Amino acid sequence: MIIEVVCGVIIDGDKVLCVQRSEAMNLPLKWEFPGGKIERGETSEACLIRELKEELEIEVSITEKLSESYFNYGTFEINLVPYLCNYLGDKIILKEHKTFIWLPFNELFKLDWAPADIPIVNEIMLRDYSL
Repeated sequence: MIIEVVCGVIIDGDKVLCVQRSEAMNLPLKWEFPGGKIERGETSEACLIRELKEELEIEVSITEKLSESYFNYGTFEINLVPYLCNYLGDKIILKEHKTFIWLPFNELFKLDWAPADIPIVNEIMLRDYSL
């Protein structure tokens, strides 16, 4: 069964928000774009807004859907649906993740990304998303 997951590539000026998974999560200490599982009957956009509020206490405005990323982790498969978002400036309060960092686009590959997020990193590095 493929798990449908949504994530936000959240931009503030020339930087993007990256979050690190906690030791208690699957793929511990890997970096990812924040988001979560899409619930039955929920749109991917509504899921992203809900997940960002639940996990980080932030709000964003969604501006563009990016290319989906499928990955088979062996014990589970995900289809990751990414959206480019503008950060609306709320204070980030971590509820599940270990830490977060705002990085310039050209420094994204310094992090140890979850495999499903790597194609998204590649896509956004090809374009200048500074808003």
